[in-house]
Amino acid sequence: MFVESIELKNYRNYDSAEVEFSPGVNIFFGDNAQGKTNLLEAVYLSTTSRSHRGSKDKELIRFGEEESHIRLRFRKKELSHQLDLHLKQKKSKGIAIDNVPIRRSSELLGLLHLVFFSPEDLSLIKNGPAERRRFLDMEMSQLDKGYLQYLSDYHKLLSERNNLLKQIAVFPQLRDTLDGWDEQMVRIGCQLIKKREKFIILIDEMMREIHEKLTGGRENIKVSYEKNISSEEFREKLWNNRDKDIKNGTTSCGPHRDDMEFYVNGVDIRKYGSQGQQRTAALALKLSEIRLIEQVSGDRPVLLLDDVLSELDAHRQNYLLENISDIQTMITCTGLDDFVNTRMHLDKVFYVEAGKIQEYGIKKEP
Repeated sequence: MFVESIELKNYRNYDSAEVEFSPGVNIFFGDNAQGKTNLLEAVYLSTTSRSHRGSKDKELIRFGEEESHIRLRFRKKELSHQLDLHLKQKKSKGIAIDNVPIRRSSELLGLLHLVFFSPEDLSLIKNGPAERRRFLDMEMSQLDKGYLQYLSDYHKLLSERNNLLKQIAVFPQLRDTLDGWDEQMVRIGCQLIKKREKFIILIDEMMREIHEKLTGGRENIKVSYEKNISSEEFREKLWNNRDKDIKNGTTSCGPHRDDMEFYVNGVDIRKYGSQGQQRTAALALKLSEIRLIEQVSGDRPVLLLDDVLSELDAHRQNYLLENISDIQTMITCTGLDDFVNTRMHLDKVFYVEAGKIQEYGIKKEP
């Protein structure tokens, strides 16, 4: 499984661009703010329908334009496929698989698995719970179409319930209408909780082995699911919190407030870990993601590394590069110096400047 090519039209700072990728290692270098991250974002967007940065569709369209188009071709099991995305300023996006329009973006999931790793991910452990929930949601959605549907349904219900809470504060007679919304939230929310429980158990097992190797066996890591509410208590807690929720105009309990816990040698590194410990845990988490995709789907994912190597020390760099040698990788960086002292084979090198991509024509032999 690998990406063959991508074409961009009016996307971010790209007027038009076309890139043919190698199934191996692809390097995109150039100064900051030239479009390197935008290119990786377009690859990710094509296969998930979402920006890894959480950007809205209209923010992805080139300034002054009404529409943007992305066409991505990839090969899977000896067959070539094409994905087309049309982003529009005033309408919802259009998506087609092999020239056949689809109605739901969830139909994209499972076609091509990606792992995106950016410098922001190195702060995943120490950042707030919203960042870790976002990681859970984005990675689980790639592996489980059912999860994405539950997640979408839950957030719609959450939005409707919060709007109703604000109305009840003005019109108390609407209070009884909460019963129907709460039953739906409990039903969908419990499905999310169960799926997250299983996912984190798998991540914990894989992280433990990778983290032990990264630290030379000096540290043991434990990952657990910090549920805001259990499935058994969800309905009762919603009922007991109604007065508070109506007063505040927001739903105070549910899986939308979940988190993940990371303990190294029994210490919560979210709060008390060193920067080195937090970064090592983040790297182990992303590498675990790669292994989990291979285990669940049977496919090797495409890895997108957005200016990550410059943020890692030599030991972590080498460990990362050793573990991605057999999968398609797209790497962005400001210069090629990061690779001078490594034995990594560079299959294709591209220079990116002001929304223009030019193949550099340099290979580094191992």
